[in-house]
Amino acid sequence: MKKVLIFSLAYFPKHVGGAEVSIKEITDRITDIEFHMITNRFDSTLAKEEKVGNVLVHRIGIARPNPTMAELRKWPLHLNKALYQFTAVWHAWRLNRTYQYDATWAMMAHSCGVPAGLFKMLSPRTKYILNLQEGDPPEYIEKTMWPLWPLFKRAFTSADMVQCLSTFLASWSRRMGYMGETVVVPNAVSAKHFSQTYQPAVLDEIKDKLGKSMGDVFLITTSRLVKKNAVDDVVRALPLLPPNVHFAVAGTGPDEEILKKLVRDNSLEGRVHFLGHLGHDEMPKYLQACDIFIRPSRSEGFGASFAEAMAAGLPVIATQEGGLSDFLFDEKRNPDKPITGWAVDKDSPEQIAAAVKAIMTNPEKVRAVVRTAREMVNEKYDWDIIARDMRTKVLGKVLAE
Repeated sequence: MKKVLIFSLAYFPKHVGGAEVSIKEITDRITDIEFHMITNRFDSTLAKEEKVGNVLVHRIGIARPNPTMAELRKWPLHLNKALYQFTAVWHAWRLNRTYQYDATWAMMAHSCGVPAGLFKMLSPRTKYILNLQEGDPPEYIEKTMWPLWPLFKRAFTSADMVQCLSTFLASWSRRMGYMGETVVVPNAVSAKHFSQTYQPAVLDEIKDKLGKSMGDVFLITTSRLVKKNAVDDVVRALPLLPPNVHFAVAGTGPDEEILKKLVRDNSLEGRVHFLGHLGHDEMPKYLQACDIFIRPSRSEGFGASFAEAMAAGLPVIATQEGGLSDFLFDEKRNPDKPITGWAVDKDSPEQIAAAVKAIMTNPEKVRAVVRTAREMVNEKYDWDIIARDMRTKVLGKVLAE
């Protein structure tokens, strides 16, 4: 059986995001490859080595008992990302002496490209797949990685294949000097989970928690509270909308206090509702209890949250930044495409307000767009489809070579 070593900064059961979810969803569906992983431990209550799904996880780095997300950004746990760039290489070399890996798979260039590229130098016969999942603007990532610039460039140029979530990220790999084959395989969503039907009483309970009254229109976003996700632009759009329009914010992040201050400064305390982190089981209920999904991102690698909202049957307002342009099609901006949402420019509260009003006043059009978007998600962004493509177009092709 072929063996693949994955480089990932974090992994289940704690402190995971979209990239880690994609690893698990894909590897759980591929049973004819033996997967290993080197990841940060962070939490000293976790085993240094254990099987998680179909992946044998090897945990390294500085750890503390049950750290919070906030503590990961503080001394000494915040050192893990920097140390991982080099300690992961040594651990990979040591493990390779035992397991003789056929390929490595680096999850995101700015996180794991450097150790994967260095390991390629130590083991040139081992194939190297670079997975681009980045959501931040490439310019920001390049600035962040400037201290390791030659090694960061090598993360691209030494790869045997680059797999990207979007055509936007594929073009970035070319700008970084990669000359080989790029394969676009997006992330997916649990379409059945987000499209499941709930009893009216279940959704009414959620509406009561939100304080949603008859006639209210609730916008909702599910996102980390960081600048790139532009939650602030939605808050700035609310004064341009009728008072029955509310905004539910599901998620946490470093910008939470900044956003709460913006809400207070605009006297919107009664219309903006911070929900904190919502679990996977709760998310579809909250989406279906609301009316419009919105996230006018300043940058996106792919945008699984948008596809989840489409699967849940909500009209979607978004920008077409980065990977969003691959599946968010607007009537005016993409007349040759099946319409799947309402597009706005980034940093444009006025366009956000106009899009909300358009959705509120055109129910028949909304029903048609929602139906088209949901069909697209079911046909293109199901995990079974994505795992199959990863097995045949990426892992299988590289391992065969």
